[in-house]
Amino acid sequence: MARGERGARDERGARDERGIMTPRRRRPPAIEITRASLRRMPLPALDADADKDSRGRVIVIGGSDTMPGAILLAGVASLRAGAGKLQIATVAAVTPALGVAVPEARVIGLPSTRDGNISGARALPALRSGLKNANAVLLGPGMDGDRAAETLAPLVARHAGDDATLILDAVAIFALRRNENMLNALAGRAVITPHAGEMATLVGAAKSDVEANAPELALEAAQRFGTIVALKGPESWIAAPDGSLFRYDSGSVGLATSGSGDTLAGIIAGLAARCGDPVVATCWAVWAHGTAGSRLARRVAPVGFLARELLAEVPALVGRAQA
Repeated sequence: MARGERGARDERGARDERGIMTPRRRRPPAIEITRASLRRMPLPALDADADKDSRGRVIVIGGSDTMPGAILLAGVASLRAGAGKLQIATVAAVTPALGVAVPEARVIGLPSTRDGNISGARALPALRSGLKNANAVLLGPGMDGDRAAETLAPLVARHAGDDATLILDAVAIFALRRNENMLNALAGRAVITPHAGEMATLVGAAKSDVEANAPELALEAAQRFGTIVALKGPESWIAAPDGSLFRYDSGSVGLATSGSGDTLAGIIAGLAARCGDPVVATCWAVWAHGTAGSRLARRVAPVGFLARELLAEVPALVGRAQA
């Protein structure tokens, strides 16, 4: 289908699985995320004498017995984005292998349930120090089942450092269904990264409604939950509680692959640790993630490259203060 034909169809809305059309609302104005617009929101300049603490500390919490790779991708992505220190906290059973796979990280073993997931409140004592000292906290990659996330997310939000940015990914996003004021105390220093299906579950809408009205629903969710919303898809929308809205649509179809979202969440965490501004970090991360995918699509093929291959592309894109 030609780009113009797709655009014409999208102007009418989207159909759900029953063929019912969801009308598209009138779209609010958005800033296009490009090299030029990113120059107006530069990352902090890198001091040649800076040590690893000054580049920011990240803790990534997640994983399970069956999905340790997700937290590996997210953690390494945060380092590739320029963070200085990384801690990875996951179920104790996989920490020896993870420590070998990511020797740059301190790995924290957490108590687990019988089915191999992080054991909610029992994990907090092992996390306290890391949460207190982190500049960015990422919760959710590789967590299997939302019960632990719903228990752990409000505790993590409550014990995060005073200047930390909290990023909720995957099932951790659903903790907001039970406690939509959970992020209020962070005063806007929070990011959630849903795709259309996750957003539909979060706000109680049909997926077709999210697809047809993505920017409007992203803005509504940002204001409702007090967080930056990075709504992922063929078009990605970044909305802030103050009404700011950004749009990125230059990615590759190859990014729709396992582990891609974990990589994006890790890039956001690494940049948030570096710059302390969640809007700037998220816009740069979405652009870098999409541009990395486009480069691999040209060099490898439109589909078939792996999420892990995105990691090596990231430093050249975000290792400078300007795009």
